[in-house]
Amino acid sequence: MAAAPQAPGRGSVRKTRPLIVKTSLNNPYTICWSPLEREDMHFILQTLEDRFKSIGLQKIEDKKKKKKTPFSKKESRAKGITDVDVSEDMKEKKGDAGQQVSGWTPVHVRKQLAIGVNEVTRALERSELLLVLVCKSVKPAVITSHLIQLSLSRTVPACQVPRLSERIAPVMGLKCILALGFRKDTTDFVDEVRAIIPRVPSLSVPWLQDRTEDVMENLENESLESQDKEVLDTSSEDLSKHKRKLTEGQQASTIILQPLKIKKLVPNPNKIRKPPKSKKTTSK
Repeated sequence: MAAAPQAPGRGSVRKTRPLIVKTSLNNPYTICWSPLEREDMHFILQTLEDRFKSIGLQKIEDKKKKKKTPFSKKESRAKGITDVDVSEDMKEKKGDAGQQVSGWTPVHVRKQLAIGVNEVTRALERSELLLVLVCKSVKPAVITSHLIQLSLSRTVPACQVPRLSERIAPVMGLKCILALGFRKDTTDFVDEVRAIIPRVPSLSVPWLQDRTEDVMENLENESLESQDKEVLDTSSEDLSKHKRKLTEGQQASTIILQPLKIKKLVPNPNKIRKPPKSKKTTSK
């Protein structure tokens, strides 16, 4: 005999939630610092270390903090120790140790430098730097990666120097130096900047033209330009028009467009997703 048909189950079928996928455009360009040769690295570190030692640039921090009394108010009153006695002891210790003002020792030398990623970034945006050096041990590398495009757009030579923070930071009395920039109005580091710039490798950004070689010519021809300023003013309009046409033609020939890649992102793909539980209807 044929089996009797079974009644359908009372439980409802669980529906799985659709997987959330976010689409994004991936950057086809890979931008990174140009490698620095070993001999140039040693030369840059040695010249900077010798110069900073000879100048004596150092940051002095006031490490003296307010020392609290080891006894509480009740214990000090019981033992006869007053606040006047504690203040007198502190004054005697300060007089013996000597007074040291916190801050940079030669202030005029400190104003010629840009120390730190934020200060270097601000100075580059204002076109105030001649040279930028970045420490290679920066983690994550995104902290200093934006300086590549920024320095190249401002025609400032920049490179990543290994052991920069390890060698230069102790000389200046700092814990670390992630970025170091030399300003255009510098007078104490002119020779060092002229010696380091030829050893700095050129940066490569596909949509920007490398014009850092013109920096050395500008440094050497500053005096000549000041003398011949009147002659240059007469023909500045014609030359600017001609240069603009040349740069537009060169950029159009060198830049190669790359196709954008569409990438699908799944948030937390390893997460075990359970289907939602059905809501039980309560009978009245």
